[in-house]
Amino acid sequence: MTTLDPSPSVVALVQAATMAPQFLFVLFAGALADRVDKKRLLIVVNAGLVGVIAALALFVSAGRISPLGLVAFTFLIGTGAAFIAPAWQSVVPQLVPREDLSAAIALNSMGINIARAIGPAIGGFLIAAAGIATPFFLNAASCAVIVFAVLLWRPPQRAERTLPPEPFFGSITTGLRHAAYNKALKATLLRAIAFFAFASAYWAMLPLIARRFPEGGSALYGAMLTAIGIGAVAGALLLPRFKESFTSNQIAAWATFGTAAAMTVLAVAPAPAMAVGASLLGGVAWIAMLTSLNVSAQTALPDWVRARGLALFLMVMSGGMAGGSILWGQLAERSSVSIALAVAAAGILLAFIAVRRVSLGQGEGMDLRPAGLWEVPALDIDGPEDRGPVMVTVEYLIDPKKEEQFLAAIRAQAAERYRDGAYQWGVQQDAERRERYLEWFLVSSWTEHLRQHERVTHYDTNLQAAARRYHLGPGEPRVEHLIAPRMGAALAGGDWQ
Repeated sequence: MTTLDPSPSVVALVQAATMAPQFLFVLFAGALADRVDKKRLLIVVNAGLVGVIAALALFVSAGRISPLGLVAFTFLIGTGAAFIAPAWQSVVPQLVPREDLSAAIALNSMGINIARAIGPAIGGFLIAAAGIATPFFLNAASCAVIVFAVLLWRPPQRAERTLPPEPFFGSITTGLRHAAYNKALKATLLRAIAFFAFASAYWAMLPLIARRFPEGGSALYGAMLTAIGIGAVAGALLLPRFKESFTSNQIAAWATFGTAAAMTVLAVAPAPAMAVGASLLGGVAWIAMLTSLNVSAQTALPDWVRARGLALFLMVMSGGMAGGSILWGQLAERSSVSIALAVAAAGILLAFIAVRRVSLGQGEGMDLRPAGLWEVPALDIDGPEDRGPVMVTVEYLIDPKKEEQFLAAIRAQAAERYRDGAYQWGVQQDAERRERYLEWFLVSSWTEHLRQHERVTHYDTNLQAAARRYHLGPGEPRVEHLIAPRMGAALAGGDWQ
């Protein structure tokens, strides 16, 4: 793009077009990945990318690509990446035992982001050595290799699904509701937007920084990206050792300071060597932050909603990167690249100060494996699967002296009901029997309530136990299920109001 149109706002559009599809489509991709066979999805989308990238390579090779065409192809490639990312990341827990999950998530995140840094570096050198179309042909071939590799993958056998897949748009709503009541995930998303909205200036301005020097160009751009790649590899190798001595929040703090320092140096660097050095620091900081955020997001999510939750994380990341790229490109257009980088460096520090008390890794100590403790009740009606809404009530008998403690525990349990599929929740006290409390929640259908049975985790059962220990009855609290009647049948007998 710097060859086609060196305008900062146009060059920044490449980064925006890369990340915008993830913001626009990744939530749909996450819902799709939680519904269909992930292996098949990865094969189909990667095969489509082979064709799109090969077409781009041919246009570039023939000299027929325009700035608008490059942005359009970039957007299409970004769309493919958006539909791959949730499925790709959510298969990690299928590949390793639970005790190795955190390390596997970190390794997966490192691999993705090291590739993100090293790939463009290789591309920069290939452009200088063999022409600008060469990296695109190689990229198309690499997607073909991925298709072959996924074909060889044999996923572990999973228990057969006894319930039908969730309705597509309903599954998106359920995923968003889960995220809204998942404290650990919300903390990760807030920290992510505070970082990526400002760190995006670094990636968006990098080609323009390379062109700023008289001896700059694709070779310097490749050298800077190589430095980022070396920094990312070094950071990846050192990160396990750092995690033994520092918390995720401390690592994230140092990564933020490192990114701000790298952008500041890039803003004022008088020589290419200093820009390459700043890129090295930026690579270390980048991999440390992305790994910390990715591990925090993965460990906050149970398997049944993992792809949708990761899609939200990727949506926040890509939205911050895309929106930030446009913002910093416009600022550079109206002032200079140096001013845009300096403002972004100051902004990322101010954002860190604002969110520093929001902790990462809150889900690392939670046992989010399915508990499978809820029994399916015996029903006295026919064909309830498509009927709803369903009201579930739980009756508690509580010592009046412990009402406040019980209400605190039951309110903490409310978030679990919403996370697992309820769309409304409440608790009522019997006006005629002070000790009697009724917790209730609504679910869209009987089938959705059965999905709740499969979604409850060991962490959720601990929340339920905290409320149930105040129950005075001889047995467990009494649970009842009320299903809305078929209104057509009720109206058929005559007038009904």
